[in-house]
Amino acid sequence: MNPVRLWTFLLVGLSFALYLAIAWISRVRDTKGFYVAGQGVPAAANGMATAADWMSAASFISMAGIISTLGYAGGVYLMGWTGGYVLLALMLAPYLRKFGRYTVPDFIGDRYNSSTARIVAVVCAIFVSFTYVAGQMRGVGVVFSRFLEVDVSVGVYIGMTIVLVYAILGGMKGITWTQVAQYWVLITAFLIPAIAISIQLTGNPIPQLGLGSELLDTNNNPSGISLLERLNQLHDELGFASYTQPFVEGSPWNMLNVACVTLALMCGTAGLPHVIVRFYTVKNVAAARWSGFYALFFIALLYLTAPAVASFARYYMIESINGRQAVADTATHATDHDNLYQQGIDRITTDNGRTIYLHRNAAAGTTVASEIPHWFRNWQRTGLILWLDDGDGKVRYSNTDDNEIFRRGSLSENDLTDIRLAHQQWLDTQGAAGTDGRTQLHQRGLSGPDRDIIVLATPEMAELADWIIALIAAGGLAAALSTASGLLLVISSSVAHDLYYRILNPEASEKQRLLVGRVTIALAVAVAVAGYFGIYPPGFVSEVVAFAFGLAAASFFPALVLGIFNLRVGAIPAITGMVAGIGFTALYILGNKAHIILGPELADALLGTDSPLRTPWLWNINPQGIGVVGMIINFAVTLILTPLTPGPDDQTREMIAELREPEHAGPAVQIEAAQDH
Repeated sequence: MNPVRLWTFLLVGLSFALYLAIAWISRVRDTKGFYVAGQGVPAAANGMATAADWMSAASFISMAGIISTLGYAGGVYLMGWTGGYVLLALMLAPYLRKFGRYTVPDFIGDRYNSSTARIVAVVCAIFVSFTYVAGQMRGVGVVFSRFLEVDVSVGVYIGMTIVLVYAILGGMKGITWTQVAQYWVLITAFLIPAIAISIQLTGNPIPQLGLGSELLDTNNNPSGISLLERLNQLHDELGFASYTQPFVEGSPWNMLNVACVTLALMCGTAGLPHVIVRFYTVKNVAAARWSGFYALFFIALLYLTAPAVASFARYYMIESINGRQAVADTATHATDHDNLYQQGIDRITTDNGRTIYLHRNAAAGTTVASEIPHWFRNWQRTGLILWLDDGDGKVRYSNTDDNEIFRRGSLSENDLTDIRLAHQQWLDTQGAAGTDGRTQLHQRGLSGPDRDIIVLATPEMAELADWIIALIAAGGLAAALSTASGLLLVISSSVAHDLYYRILNPEASEKQRLLVGRVTIALAVAVAVAGYFGIYPPGFVSEVVAFAFGLAAASFFPALVLGIFNLRVGAIPAITGMVAGIGFTALYILGNKAHIILGPELADALLGTDSPLRTPWLWNINPQGIGVVGMIINFAVTLILTPLTPGPDDQTREMIAELREPEHAGPAVQIEAAQDH
């Protein structure tokens, strides 16, 4: 067996066994343990669990990939998510913890004294959570497709099964302690390759300093050119936008889009139900504040390293493949170094450490050199990076018409095969027949590698040890599964607690409520919906997750802020605002991604081929940032209707006034003793 695959089975298997063991040890038998971990989690442990819950596949796998591809513009995700967590920890978390409720819909239902508001909040929570889960499952599929060499869809199903088992067994208590373990797995897996590559490229063991350091030459001496300067040179030579220049003219990431996406991610963070509920698991308000501090520290360890990892990956991505000479298909599809010789291929290492493959031609007695790196062949089998040659046998990766590097995207296996066969015919006939596949993939917006592979492939690009390559797989899975488990619990609590217990059956026993919660997690429809969008996602992991943040910003953030800081807002304005905000945002995203979410045929039938609704029609704001407009609509509708409709009753006003003084109000409300529990 390939050593990398063997290490992957070992490390992933051990980590999964650890997660399941913790879930079994932490299994619960009451709703307080199932939903809020018994409210006995120490602040530091809750900070680690929050960090793991927060640093999803989008943070571990995709954020550095986007920064690597976009350069400066990719920093919007870093700024938005980090700033959003500060906003949540300081502005909302202590107040919500003091309120003493299980969930965000619980807060909204009681604050606005309305079952309708509760139901609307439940629908919003489920919608946001499903969108977010899709991004995590996409990340799981990407990891499994490469390191376990299974199809992306199979990887999604394996991931969902693992999450379902430990979420059902342990509830929030099991998930919390599992996430503590997952944090250490993911942060170790992220930092070890980053440090090793920083030393290898710049001689500096601190990645953040290595980012601005000079590159080393083949003799390990300073080359006289910094990493960022070299990246700018490469981008200029290959037609890409400047790597470090902000707001490049003509780029879709102009100042307006950068501002909108950053603000949408910030406010979406503060409205995400699976993050907010983490502040209910500690003993009191002071512990909630401290857990916020710890979480921010643990998050910063990864987030401050991500730009360096992104730049290292970009350097390797371009330098290792662009302009390299290829050999026959036998080398391209070789899966094991030991088998290469039998296929007529010699593997040697040059003086500067680069791996070269020589293809022996027995008839002519000649050799053809191949400089295609092994990592490229490994990932090419997944379809997440593709090479369509123009006939010269050399790889060209650029942002111009001669680019030869693409990705599969949402193409089916049959569609991709048809494009490849037509391209091969085009090559064989020198353009007399067939079709240039490069043109087809470029028109579909599939130029360049899949951004979600970049972090996972970087240790292979740097030719690090096999166990480090496998460790990054375990880290990616830990990041994706930790967040997915928290999201499934939000879906469970929204149905079992907010809908079933608080509205449909208030007399339900503890045992009945726990059973409904567990059954909800295991519902086939949850697996089917999340799995479907994980296999056929409407974008990269970070892009899909950004949609969830936009939906949260447009629905929950205004309702939470106004619910805490405005005594006058009543149920009718809040409900109308939430519906208007999330409705507008969802329709805008659906219109722009209709060809992926609905499929090309259905999208064309419903919206037409040239409909402006299928483009960023509002000031060219992209779908990741449209949540800001939805949030403004929510605020505007709510505040306009507030003077025209009845406000909350006196009891609710007193509750809000007490809520707004968390520092002087003593211990937090105990959930089971709170009103209506």
